[in-house]
Amino acid sequence: MADTYGYIRVSSVDQNEDRQRIALGKLNIPPDRIFMDKQSGKDFLRPQYKAMLKKCKSGDLLYVLSIDRLGRNYEEIQEQWRLLTKEKQVDICVLDMPLLDTRREKNLLGTFIADLVLQVLSFVAQTERENIRKRQAEGIAAAKLRGVRFGHEPKPLPKNFSEVYELWKLGCITVSEAARRTEMSRTTFRRRVKTFIKICP
Repeated sequence: MADTYGYIRVSSVDQNEDRQRIALGKLNIPPDRIFMDKQSGKDFLRPQYKAMLKKCKSGDLLYVLSIDRLGRNYEEIQEQWRLLTKEKQVDICVLDMPLLDTRREKNLLGTFIADLVLQVLSFVAQTERENIRKRQAEGIAAAKLRGVRFGHEPKPLPKNFSEVYELWKLGCITVSEAARRTEMSRTTFRRRVKTFIKICP
């Protein structure tokens, strides 16, 4: 007997999957047949996707809200689509793109149109992923130029840091001794020296 499945993906744990759940909920898919990953779409190394793939068999139907929820890597979307529809003989229905419903028109023209649409949407999904990464990098760079700090605030320097630094700079003590006197590791001492030099050249 054929089964119906749903797949949901959001890029991170703090993203909301409600829109996808509502869309799949209207199809009366049993909850235990809806699989969800909170992970990037850059590849298909996702635990719930792999679990779903194991369950899918010939004649089953898989629903996904949009192609970018399936993934955002052009070549891998094509490969997984082929694996599901050709090897496993599972039908796929992309809800927000009716042309991507493998139950429709299984003749040569229907297959050609579906494959063409899939290639275009897969390309768009990967391009959007690359644009998101570019915008994030540009945003971080702009924030750094404005003086925004990322990560934890460094601990204040020990009161004796300046004195110890001068002794080390003059060669009076080793880096190990300087680290011991400031209660730091040697790596941390060297890193804080770079910051100290910028502040007090």
